[in-house]
Amino acid sequence: MDNLPSSYPQGSDPRLPDSIRVLERGWLSSNNIVLHDDADSGTVIDTGYVSHGAQTVALVRHALEGRRLSRLVNTHCHSDHIGGNAALARAFGCTITIPTGEARNVTAWDTEALHLDGFGQRCERFAFDSTMTAGDRLTMGGFEWQALAAPGHDMDSLVLYAPEPRLLISADALWENGFGVLFPELYGEPGLDATRATLDRIAALDVATVIPGHGAIFSDVDAALERAYGRLDAFARDPGRVTRNAFRALIVFHLLDRQSAHVDELAALLEQASFFAMLNARSYRLEPGALAQKLVTDLVAAGVLQVEADVVRPAP
Repeated sequence: MDNLPSSYPQGSDPRLPDSIRVLERGWLSSNNIVLHDDADSGTVIDTGYVSHGAQTVALVRHALEGRRLSRLVNTHCHSDHIGGNAALARAFGCTITIPTGEARNVTAWDTEALHLDGFGQRCERFAFDSTMTAGDRLTMGGFEWQALAAPGHDMDSLVLYAPEPRLLISADALWENGFGVLFPELYGEPGLDATRATLDRIAALDVATVIPGHGAIFSDVDAALERAYGRLDAFARDPGRVTRNAFRALIVFHLLDRQSAHVDELAALLEQASFFAMLNARSYRLEPGALAQKLVTDLVAAGVLQVEADVVRPAP
């Protein structure tokens, strides 16, 4: 179940300026960052998963503290970061800014390129008003932020860095314990090399606090980078781990949304979703039912899922 977010009231967390509220979501929905630009208007960065759209609208409204939402910014265009875009645009009439590299896919609403249909994912269609690219500067929450390229998890992803408060909005490029699935690597692109370059770029910044795309904000940036580099090195030693990680992460993501599914339903997903079918043909070569059973067994052993009478649920 998506956890209720933690909105940091003014002054309650010394790592954050008074103008920033972090809505920490459960793992299905990305965190939402609400910035008070001035007394009348605000910006939100990333909008969570589509099934939480109504909750996201309510939480953002509360975090704005009477301001209007004038702008919505996306770090990248995966379903767990853009799922609330349409709902927020309807509720607030805000503009939407996306990374330049995502513009063609969003305009055409290419559900394969957006990792929707082929992944068994959902998102309500939306329109954007402007784009941002690496090197752009945005004023949000009273600070100037730099957009930095962050390929790896997604080749068009950006992170946002504010030098004055030494804050990094890292999206899925860096979490406290790792980073997002390396999708480009699964399509034959140099995702490992791109991720290493992104981690090197982050390591060169003067960062005191990181607001990740998922999980709590953190300040021990060196330790997080060390863990991320270690994970990357493990992938380099055993490239098959990239595929296994992707399968497991996306099955968990699916179950966080649905809350439960019969093993046969997971087998059908693995057979019908083109991305899963492609990875199975490349790495496992199992019948969908056997693959579903293997993934469930592995995830139950890891303590991530629980199963009873062939009905699978996220572990509490």
